[in-house]
Amino acid sequence: MKLFKATITTLLFVFLMGGSAWSQTMETEVLREIGAAPSAERIEADITKLVSFGTRHTLSDTTSDTHGIGAARRWIKAEFERISEECGGCLEVFYVSDVVEGTRRIPEPTKIVNVIAIQRGTADPNRFIMMSGDIDSRVSDPLDGTSESPGANDNASGVAGALEAARVLSQYEFEGSIMYAALSGEEQGLFGGQILAEYAKEQGWDIKGVLNNDMIGNIQGINQVIDNTTARVFSEGTRYVETEREATIRRYTGGEVDSPSRNLARYVDKMADLYIRNLDVMMIYRLDRFGRGGHHRPFNEAGFPGVRIMETNEDYNRQHQDLRTEDGVEYGDVLDEVEFDFAAKLTGLNAVVMAGMSWAPSPPANVEIEGAVRPSTTLKWKALDSEENPQLAGYKIYWRLTDANQWQKSVYVPADSTQHTLENVVIDNYYFGVASVSKEGFESPVVFPGPAGSFGD
Repeated sequence: MKLFKATITTLLFVFLMGGSAWSQTMETEVLREIGAAPSAERIEADITKLVSFGTRHTLSDTTSDTHGIGAARRWIKAEFERISEECGGCLEVFYVSDVVEGTRRIPEPTKIVNVIAIQRGTADPNRFIMMSGDIDSRVSDPLDGTSESPGANDNASGVAGALEAARVLSQYEFEGSIMYAALSGEEQGLFGGQILAEYAKEQGWDIKGVLNNDMIGNIQGINQVIDNTTARVFSEGTRYVETEREATIRRYTGGEVDSPSRNLARYVDKMADLYIRNLDVMMIYRLDRFGRGGHHRPFNEAGFPGVRIMETNEDYNRQHQDLRTEDGVEYGDVLDEVEFDFAAKLTGLNAVVMAGMSWAPSPPANVEIEGAVRPSTTLKWKALDSEENPQLAGYKIYWRLTDANQWQKSVYVPADSTQHTLENVVIDNYYFGVASVSKEGFESPVVFPGPAGSFGD
């Protein structure tokens, strides 16, 4: 692993404590640095710029240089290219698009264009962790492509977060690849995500996690709660692509709350606890909010792990509304209602998750478990490819009570192990999983045994 930045304090501490302290110290200090690095001022500038395009509706103008979704996506692409220039060309920046027509919200042929920036890994460039936000905005009428639609929080905040995460993480090198995505067509039916998910399958990309950031800039809800210390993470409980046979296996062995998306959510929660100050993640055991959808869903439907990261308290008067005042109530998703420090905090959360997963080895593959009618539990897994995972130091076996939200206990085993037996730990009483660990102490998400928990073996 190569770091472009390291604090003098970190290096001095390691020197004084000796080499044995290096792994834990480096992991802790560098992730804390990354978590605190996003700039509220830069995020404010990006959101302000996106709002300046007037509307970013999917059906809005695509030819103007100053107004509409076409101008917005060209500016986003240019900004990713500028970031790439500053890191010596470390980002691959391009469009992924397709034409959609004949749907309820896209009646005429419309080109849906996503802006993608890839920071390739040095050892396993085909393994990805992705952060996304949505370019498009809307007002009350989902077919209104001309009215002013600032979309400051929904979802300029998510796009600004992806841009800022790229600025921060492009200062480092990682073994795995990181993808930053500004997706289109979300408000019209999640089309940008569908297009990119299909493209990813065609390219054979190994996406281990999608972090969909949809509204990360509001701290005051319609419920009158003001809170800048919590965020929500939504995740599906069972894999959408589960086969009938896999469902039968899950029924008898468990896994209803241990899909790869759910264990990705646990990873997000853990990283928040360790590296983001004054932030508590609420893990919501649900794909998304009631009756609503987000751009992680198309990736789940394509078989990729994905979660939605967002604010805890929503103000529905500021979402999908014409700009107006009625009975003293102001409506509309305007710039003044965005809390930029909070957006920076959630951007920091995304950044540490992506850094941690990209520095860690790939999640273990083909994890199996046995232990019926025994006083012990044995887990087995396939050895990781050493060329793709040169940082691999070993694995951690995790277990927890079946009603526990987070993993509770663990034991470490070296890299040459492909199985481990937990003596006097009865399989019936716990849920189990395996994570991979790097030489510097970075861990992958935990993988639940069997098809229910597979991250794509």
